[in-house]
Amino acid sequence: MEYILIIIAAIFVNNVVLSQFLGICPFLGVSNKISTSLGMAGAVTFVIVLATIVTYLLQIFVLNTLGLQFMQTIVFILVIAALVQMVEIILKKISPALYQALGIFLPLITTNCAVLGVAILVIKKNYNLLEGVVYGASIAIGFGFALVIMAGIREQLELANIPKGMRGVPIVLITAGILALAFMGFAGIVK
Repeated sequence: MEYILIIIAAIFVNNVVLSQFLGICPFLGVSNKISTSLGMAGAVTFVIVLATIVTYLLQIFVLNTLGLQFMQTIVFILVIAALVQMVEIILKKISPALYQALGIFLPLITTNCAVLGVAILVIKKNYNLLEGVVYGASIAIGFGFALVIMAGIREQLELANIPKGMRGVPIVLITAGILALAFMGFAGIVK
């Protein structure tokens, strides 16, 4: 039951993009098409889950053991950067089209504050490794969920007759705000 609460809270109640406003850059930058959004969601999920495992083990067995907790942020950023490089290499080999579609946003996963935020929150919330992985995967699913919803809306907006002054960034920001308001409706379901 505890894991189900973690999953529901991470995906809907405390959605990393629409409730905590982390990872806004890829949310706005890569949500033009559903296919690109799915690729980014997959890449972010892979990085978040792996980063959660690696950073958790480093925190417990290296930083805490040696009394180097003050190095946490730097070590976590280095781990995330290395994982993103690995994802880039794999995507370039396996799916060059997706690699080209993600463009500059793929290396920006390194600076995606959602990835670092999850790694730090797992430690702060005193999750064990399994709870941390479930939490990280759920946050990534919530991130992907928000990205795909936004991409679907943006694809429909391309077909809509929008006044000239509202096209592009203004309508995207208004839509993101309305989506965030909609997700506020989940508040209170789970603490």
